[in-house]
Amino acid sequence: MASAARWSIADSAALYGLERWGEPYFSLNARGHVIVQPRGDRGGALDLVELVQGLQGRNLSLPLLIRFDDILEDRLERLHAAFERAIAQYGYAGRYQGVFPVKCNQQRHVVEQLAESGRRWHFGLEAGSKAELLIALSLVDDPEALLICNGYKDQRYIETAILARRLGRQPVVVIEQADEVERIIRASRELGAAPFIGIRAKLSSRSTGRWGSSVGEKAKFGLAIPEVLATVEALRAAGLLADLRLLHFHVGSQINDIAVLKDALQEAGQIYVELTKLGAPMGFLDVGGGLGIDYDGSRTATAASTNYSLQNYANDVVATVRECCEPHGVTVPTLVSESGRAIASHFSVLVFDVLGCGGVLGSDGTAGAIPPAADGEPLVVRNLRDTLAGITSSDNRPDTSRLQEAWNDAIKFKDDALAAFRLGYLSLPQRALAEQLTWACAEAIVARLPAGAGGSSGGPIPDDLRALAAALAGTYYANLSVFRSAPDTWAIEQLFPLMPIHRLDEQPTRLGHFADLTCDSDGKLARFIGDGQAKPLLELHALREGEPYWIGMFLGGAYQEVMGNLHNLFGSTNAVHIRLAPGGGYQVDHVVRGNTNAQVLEAMEHQPELLLERLRMASEAAIQRGDLKISDARRLMDHLETSLRQTTYLQE
Repeated sequence: MASAARWSIADSAALYGLERWGEPYFSLNARGHVIVQPRGDRGGALDLVELVQGLQGRNLSLPLLIRFDDILEDRLERLHAAFERAIAQYGYAGRYQGVFPVKCNQQRHVVEQLAESGRRWHFGLEAGSKAELLIALSLVDDPEALLICNGYKDQRYIETAILARRLGRQPVVVIEQADEVERIIRASRELGAAPFIGIRAKLSSRSTGRWGSSVGEKAKFGLAIPEVLATVEALRAAGLLADLRLLHFHVGSQINDIAVLKDALQEAGQIYVELTKLGAPMGFLDVGGGLGIDYDGSRTATAASTNYSLQNYANDVVATVRECCEPHGVTVPTLVSESGRAIASHFSVLVFDVLGCGGVLGSDGTAGAIPPAADGEPLVVRNLRDTLAGITSSDNRPDTSRLQEAWNDAIKFKDDALAAFRLGYLSLPQRALAEQLTWACAEAIVARLPAGAGGSSGGPIPDDLRALAAALAGTYYANLSVFRSAPDTWAIEQLFPLMPIHRLDEQPTRLGHFADLTCDSDGKLARFIGDGQAKPLLELHALREGEPYWIGMFLGGAYQEVMGNLHNLFGSTNAVHIRLAPGGGYQVDHVVRGNTNAQVLEAMEHQPELLLERLRMASEAAIQRGDLKISDARRLMDHLETSLRQTTYLQE
């Protein structure tokens, strides 16, 4: 690590992995601020710190979710461009036509933006419930765009899809359970029309990673091969085989190993060919979701990464499907993917403020000023003072064996102080002083450790001393709810890039993790991008009195908003949609205010007006008893009424 005097923004970019996971949308400027390039390498950049300051001036308080609609559009362009290059390279006679799975982010402005931006490619939507189907039907009016209907389907769901076809929409009801076949046949007879029909096949190909167990013969959705054949014959008998147009498969979200996809494509390609031989017209092959995101930038087949690029993915899909179809003289299908994570992950950044820092060191990263020695101090305190003096009076880089000896002494004296306190021979202030001196010794030792892996003349750094930096780590109190804004970090240990968005021209001198506002020990962010593997602590800066410290969570645009909950009644954060302005700068397209305290109370069936009335009556009784002044009662009620209108998060 570079010394503090030589620290540069390049050091910060390398430390937080920004140069690996951030391209092409995030980088640093000379001021040590994160900058956002919403159009990637096509030009235009925004200083994220200045943007937050400008949004705060619009009365948008932190935590704040900033959505960059230009990134959303750029992701669509890159996805389609990758498939277009692959189609040209392999001479593929078909085309690519994607859909966005609404479950990935159902927020209205997000889905509207995708529908509008994707119109030129006839980009469609995928629905997994009746409510999501209503969203899709209302937004996609392009007769060439697909509406993929997945999930459990009752009679009303199927009839809605059939009738939507008469509106000029192109819904495809994908059969995922065997009992859906009869419902489709019955609804088609009653309405005198049929939907486009798809079949989701359970593949024998296995996946890897976090969702590896969700596919295969025991998968929740899909038909086994005998069921596929039975479905074809049932549709043939009902006169509906001509409406069987699509084969669908899914090998799990966040595919980390491209070999998994290749195996699945080969199997699905052969099933597609056989369905055409059975008389189904087909025409579409839906490869499902799973196009992964390289969250940690390692480019490996691990849970937080992928060992392939977007172009690798498109190439393998196109080439493999062509290789399956052409030897059998089968016309290649239109390729469909449900790439929600790859489209939406990059476009939003959650910025939250740090409220304070706790731990054995103060918020400034030091043990604080040691009080001068007083007459009559206990021997154990004097011993700790002597140990600290011996460390600080030595050379800047004493040998590690002497540092280890000093730390052994400090730990022994601290234990002696605790024993004396338990027996009543040490006062509480004296115990506090002993602990302060102990951690001052640790701080001084860490400052004198060699920067490299080896030691000085004393040899390698002992494990006890290596662990001291972690022992001095702080807890940074974050103004957010993990369960609301980053639920996957808690539920499945998803790794998201986290880093300060400013002060990146300074060397971070502390290690720490984040604790959220909830009264839950799991409410923390304690897994961070490391060098090839996750680490439990993040390099952070000491807090400065009167200055904000802002942290950004990146690549969280998929699933986090829609899966968050109201733990401790912390609601949604403020959100804002930003676009680059034609003449430079930015424009605020949409502002979505976060939940107020009144709204989250109502969500739990509490009536804010009734709560206020109960408290008003309680204050009147207190006034009558003489326990509360009228002016204080009025102040209390003003505070309560104001709180109901405010966000659920802390404000200055």
